[in-house]
Amino acid sequence: MTLTELRYIVTLAQQQHFGQAAELCHVSQPTLSIAVKKLEQELGVELFERSKNSVRATPIGEQVVSQAQRVLEESASIKDIASAGKDQLKTPLHVGAIFTIGPYLFPNFIPALQQNVPQMPLVVEEGFTATLRQRLRKGELDVIIVALPFTEPDVVTQPLYSEPFVVLLPSDHPLATRDHIDPKDLDNQNVLLLGEGHCFGDQVREALPNLNQHLDETQRQIRTHSEGSSLETLRHMVASRLGITILPLSAAIGSGYKEGLLVTREFTPPAPCRTVALAWRASFPRHKAIDALREAIKQHSLPSCPTAA
Repeated sequence: MTLTELRYIVTLAQQQHFGQAAELCHVSQPTLSIAVKKLEQELGVELFERSKNSVRATPIGEQVVSQAQRVLEESASIKDIASAGKDQLKTPLHVGAIFTIGPYLFPNFIPALQQNVPQMPLVVEEGFTATLRQRLRKGELDVIIVALPFTEPDVVTQPLYSEPFVVLLPSDHPLATRDHIDPKDLDNQNVLLLGEGHCFGDQVREALPNLNQHLDETQRQIRTHSEGSSLETLRHMVASRLGITILPLSAAIGSGYKEGLLVTREFTPPAPCRTVALAWRASFPRHKAIDALREAIKQHSLPSCPTAA
């Protein structure tokens, strides 16, 4: 049984005439007649009642023709899918980003991406690295934006940019008078950090292991509360003078508060940094979509780390 034979019987049932059906199928009448007979023999039933002047489907033939029509429609949809796949920029791209990157990067590159490839909708979501990793593996996300290091079998990673960490503090804080802050200056400060699950919080603790070693009980309670928060919540807590915090540079730009209330200070070089990267399955076929995403991200002025190569 072939799709060609199914096409023959569907056309014959519609035309009820071998000659007209053969013409529509661009074959000779004997070719079509032989193919129909061959299919009937294979199925072991008569699909058509034949007379001198007309042909009509038998009751079982009507059921077979109806199913054949559905098969032909489904086979056509396969071609449509393949055709859409040829235009890698036509279907939605599903992009995930970690919580400490998405809110600050999405507003910068989405307008550029829509201008460059308006035919490619973008579906975005934010999550923890572990969650995004699983969704990428399952094919629920096409590409994710994470902080390095990030390793996963059969997943390609490509660095986008590196950005330094900066200190966010109230403008009247004693450390605000300094141009640069040495990590040792933070040893006795209440530094609000993100908790477990946030890779940025882990990176800060790794880069500055002496943070929060000398806090009193009240400060420890505030710190513990902050560990369940977002970067934006940490910013609000700093504005409330509950402590200071460390942010990636992209998150420190534009606080939303009245000018002069909060200030940022760079670290004494070399400043702690993080590298942001794209990650996608090595088998993902839409390379042009990845290229378009990368180009849109790089159209915006990205932060850079003085120590980055």
